[in-house]
This record gives sequence, structure tokens and C-alpha cells, in this order.
Amino acid sequence: MINKGIILAGGTGTRMSPLTKAVNKQLLPIYDKPLIYYPLSILMLSGIKDILIIVNKGQLSQFKKILPNGNNLGIKITYVEQKYPKGLPDAFILGKKFVGKSNVALILGDNFFYGQSLTKKLKECVRLNKGASVILHPVSNPSSYGVATINKKNKITKIIEKPKKSFSNLAVTGLYFFDNDVIKYSENLKPSKRKEIEIVDLLNKYRKKNKLSAHFLGRGGAWLDTGSIKDFYSTSAFVSTLEKRQGLKIACLEEIALNNKWINKYNIMNAMKFYGKCSYSQYLSTFIRRK
Repeated sequence: MINKGIILAGGTGTRMSPLTKAVNKQLLPIYDKPLIYYPLSILMLSGIKDILIIVNKGQLSQFKKILPNGNNLGIKITYVEQKYPKGLPDAFILGKKFVGKSNVALILGDNFFYGQSLTKKLKECVRLNKGASVILHPVSNPSSYGVATINKKNKITKIIEKPKKSFSNLAVTGLYFFDNDVIKYSENLKPSKRKEIEIVDLLNKYRKKNKLSAHFLGRGGAWLDTGSIKDFYSTSAFVSTLEKRQGLKIACLEEIALNNKWINKYNIMNAMKFYGKCSYSQYLSTFIRRK
């Protein structure tokens, strides 16, 4: 069972420069909420309450202004600073003390997930005891992603980063679930040509032991990578359209915490004071009026 989660919210965000020269990408808005709310909401929907956020050195105070320690959400948030990007598996090396002897989930701070049965799928993923699992999603441009093939038992048989020739349209999304061996495997990884330790190399360690399985968002589910300006604003437009049409907010952290019974209406009132007079607070007020 997985009860700890890591959000990797570092990186330089060069594809979105000059916007990211002064502000971390994860603090920029996806419609009416900071981007960091979306990966955090995924871990909360999974039932994970103990969360580590990895941020760039010198940017910690910016994150703590919006997400101090998680007490207001009934969860625990701790931080660690990363001097410079060393590759995704570095999250487990930096978070070694945090992870301890637990199994752990990792989500990239710029990934967006949405789906009608998403919560149910996430609850299945965190039941992992041994090995590792990833969420795959079909894409039209597989050469831009890590791509995998699977067998009839949903075990991953092949995984390659940004293949020149397409052999599958199943992209590996930025949400991963690992047993505790992930720390040992990450520490033994050798840097690639770009002088970083690679997530594909880590996943292949599990694959070679036949311990890497796949989950799927399902038809109608959405996975978006907000790494570029185009994708960032496409995601924002997607959230805006859904929220306006449905009257429901995506990644409302307080709503998730309330539904999980981690907080009560008193915490909702405090949250409204914290946010001030805005549409987000107006949405929160609907939970106060309910019996």
C-alpha cells in the first residue's frame, strides 16, 4: 500500500521562458488555480496524506505562501530544495529520508489528469505492494514521449524514451507508483549522455524483473503535459470550459479534503478568509450552506 507521495516541482521551465525566469512554472495559473494544485489534488484523490514537494533552491518561500504545511487540508506537506535538476529519479534520492521504508507515488508538477473514474483508478494504483506501475495513455505523437508496449497481463514488455520509429502509441504519463526498492535502484543509476539519471532507466530495472505493470486512464480520460506555452494554455482552456459548463471545480483541494473527511466546515471558512473575495471562495461557500 502506498501512503506517501512526492511532487517534483523543480526544473528551470526553459520552454516557457521568459515567464519562468522569476516565477516557478508550478505557481503560474491554470485557469483560476496555481498549477501545483492539480498534481497535489491527484495525490489527495489517491488518499495520500503525507506529501513531499521538491522545489528549486531559492523558491521555497513562494510555495509556502500558498501551501504552508498542509494543516489547512488535513494533510502533511514537507519541502526539500533541489540545487539543480538531475533527472526524475533524483526525487527518490532527495526524498530518501521522507520515504523511509514506505512505498511511494511520484507525480510531475506539470502534469494534468482528468477522468470520470479517475479517483477509482487512483485508489487501485495505491494498493501496490511490490514492484512498480505507471499510467499509460494513447497519444497521437508518441515520438515526443516515453512509449511502452504491454502483454495480455498488462505487464510492460518494452519501454523507450522518445523513439524515432513509433512502435506503440501508449505514452508513459508523469504519474508513477513504486515499492521501496525505488530508492536503491535510483541510487545505482548511471547518468545518461545529458548528465541526468533517467526515469526510463529506473522503470527498466523493474521491467527486467517482470515487476512493471500498467494502468490506463480509460476512454474519455485526459492527460496533458503543460511543459510548453501552447500546452499550458490549452490545459487552462480545457479547465475553464469544463468548470463553466459543469459548475464544478477541478482540483479544489478543500473540496477533496472535505469529501475525504480530513477537514470540516470550520476549515472551509478559514480557507475563504485566506483566499479573500474571489470566485474560488464563492465556490467554497457552497459547502458551508449544505446541511
